Amino acid sequence: MSKDKIRIALIGTEFMGRTHSNAWRQVIPFFEPDLEPVLKVVCGRDPEKTKTFARRWGFEDSSTDWRTVIQRDDVDVVDLALPQSMQPEVAIAAAKCGKHVFCEKPMALTGTEAQTMLQEAEAADIRHYVNYNYRRSPAVALAKQIIDEGRIGEIRHWRGAYLQDWLVDPEAPLGWKLKKEYAGFGPHGDLNSHSVDLAHFLVGKIESVYCQKNTFIHQRPLESGSADMGPVDVDDASQMLVKFANGALGSFESSRFATGQRNANQFEIFGSKGALRWNLEDLNRLEFYSNDDPIHIRGYRSILATEAEHPYVGKWWPPGHTIGYEHTFVHAVADFLAAISTGQPISPDFSDGLGVIQVLEAAHTSAESGQRMNVV
Repeated sequence: MSKDKIRIALIGTEFMGRTHSNAWRQVIPFFEPDLEPVLKVVCGRDPEKTKTFARRWGFEDSSTDWRTVIQRDDVDVVDLALPQSMQPEVAIAAAKCGKHVFCEKPMALTGTEAQTMLQEAEAADIRHYVNYNYRRSPAVALAKQIIDEGRIGEIRHWRGAYLQDWLVDPEAPLGWKLKKEYAGFGPHGDLNSHSVDLAHFLVGKIESVYCQKNTFIHQRPLESGSADMGPVDVDDASQMLVKFANGALGSFESSRFATGQRNANQFEIFGSKGALRWNLEDLNRLEFYSNDDPIHIRGYRSILATEAEHPYVGKWWPPGHTIGYEHTFVHAVADFLAAISTGQPISPDFSDGLGVIQVLEAAHTSAESGQRMNVV
């Protein structure tokens, strides 16, 4: 029996555009969704580059005009793989056209923009999603299950860090992520947004925050090898101390100057009965400590989340065969398609994305003022 088709327009052809395209292609054979995605059109700035991208990834058409794309009758979903400065305008326009929106993180530069995106999406009654993809790592989803089962008891502490080192070299060029105009923040907004979303998912809402930030290198080459320099006007590192609404305390650290850390998104959660820890650089593994174990064998157990009973894993390979970073995007696409076909909400949505930005904005105000700030 043939399945209903759902037609996808992708806006953006860089790193995230590739990961999203891969996910739309892989979801069909592995997850067999009720709705079958059709890669209808991809939109980018450079005509020839976008045509090449379309051929490579299997899109039927290419365009350089996103306004025309979102109005097409043969498009049902607009997938945004854009810098956060560009996403609000496109998302709002797509919602007004009645298109479902799959959006990269952070969803916007400001809470005001994110609030408008949410309002327009709700008014249009579309499915809207912000791709905090690490929620959909099987090990992280298992951590959520363990917490919900009460196995670590009342949560008292969260320790989160997202550490990279790709800017340690002062000769690294001044890309868009180092410009406030396009990125809003440095790792405070980019990396910390992932950490805050995971904390909201696993622990609960953040109530107040104290933050400090720093920029270590203030001038960088405009291009690789160039003698012309430009200003870095975002943070290079950020630290936050938070209090959650449930009384738990937390810390967050983000940096692109953590020498030796390639992409270490990690957390530790301590509860009254146990603890959990996870690191993206070993994303299939969750460590779990339980006070219910006899004291003579008590210690962290290492759970390789590759069994069919673990979240999402049953759709992939036999036990012990690990999955990777790209698979979290496939899981997101599968859940997004299920939300459309059933009419049910999906999380994190624009409301969740707004909540993350509100924490980051309160933290920025704290760093500027030196005062602890309540989150709106």
